[in-house]
Amino acid sequence: MSVSDTSFRDSRLAFALRQGGGIVLSLAATLLGLLLVTFFIGRVVPIDPVLAVVGERATQAQYDAVREALGLDQPLWKQFGIYVWDALHGDFGQSIRTREPVVDEIRRYFPATLELATLATIFGVIVGVPAGVIAATRPGSLIDQIVRIVGLMGYSMPVFWLGLMGLLLFYGILGWVGGPGQLDAGYQMLMEFELTRHTGMILLDTALNGRWDMFANALSHIVLPAGILGYTSMAYISRMTRSFMMNELGQEYITTARVKGMPEWRVIWVHALKNVMVPLITVVALSYAYLLEGSVLTETIFAWPGLGSYITDALFAADMPAVLGGTVVVGVVFIGLNMLSDILYRLVDPRAK
Repeated sequence: MSVSDTSFRDSRLAFALRQGGGIVLSLAATLLGLLLVTFFIGRVVPIDPVLAVVGERATQAQYDAVREALGLDQPLWKQFGIYVWDALHGDFGQSIRTREPVVDEIRRYFPATLELATLATIFGVIVGVPAGVIAATRPGSLIDQIVRIVGLMGYSMPVFWLGLMGLLLFYGILGWVGGPGQLDAGYQMLMEFELTRHTGMILLDTALNGRWDMFANALSHIVLPAGILGYTSMAYISRMTRSFMMNELGQEYITTARVKGMPEWRVIWVHALKNVMVPLITVVALSYAYLLEGSVLTETIFAWPGLGSYITDALFAADMPAVLGGTVVVGVVFIGLNMLSDILYRLVDPRAK
């Protein structure tokens, strides 16, 4: 191996190490900032966590004992250090309502939200991306107007109104879908005794257990909330895809490809769409993160036992350990999806390597 080859390899290794170190430092700083924000939110809200535990009739001695046990008698900097240490070890404290570890409850509720958001995102991508591409290739046409109107309606109409109207029409009047909850009441009782929970996702678990009757019932319940969330995701993705594609179709390399006689479908669906994929990855990732974090109203309307409902119920019950634990999980999801976007950038666009 020549000296030039060795130096080139060393320079690439040094560059990769610098990049990796930068990503790790950025991740650590973002996570530390997230923990700092959630820590001070827990300290500034007008809720006394000690009173939430001992009740208003507790004696001063009981109050002081619980305050010391929770570490609230320590200086703020020391409380923050304990909070960060516990969070890094997956310890978000104990729920005031249930007396169970918060991390165990989040582990139980989060898969339902993950399942709902994943199905909605898949629907949004499958429908939204082709709709945006077709609309961009026919600006001003009827299909372009339809895509824009449908997208505008998805932006404008409140999700809770869509959920209520969907329940009224498709469940109450037409009877096409199941009602609120993951299963009918009869199947819900059977699930506790006959269904082994492998993943916490109702569709996967019923399929893995071979309970196809229960799977069909669960599908009838999830199709409406996933469809409504998917509609809002589709509206955003189609709108952004149309904008990206219209900008890309005006580039010189597209004109060159057409002049050379390349088929129009190849110009649009291969060359133009390939370059659109880089910003589109960010759009899909942000949409997915929003559905994982912002499906509170949908989960409440459909009685879906997900993380959004869990955080909402904890907030109404002044259960701050549960609220802060759920908030940290949502923040970590955002951070993780941003990192995934960066990785996909490098796979899709060689210039980012």
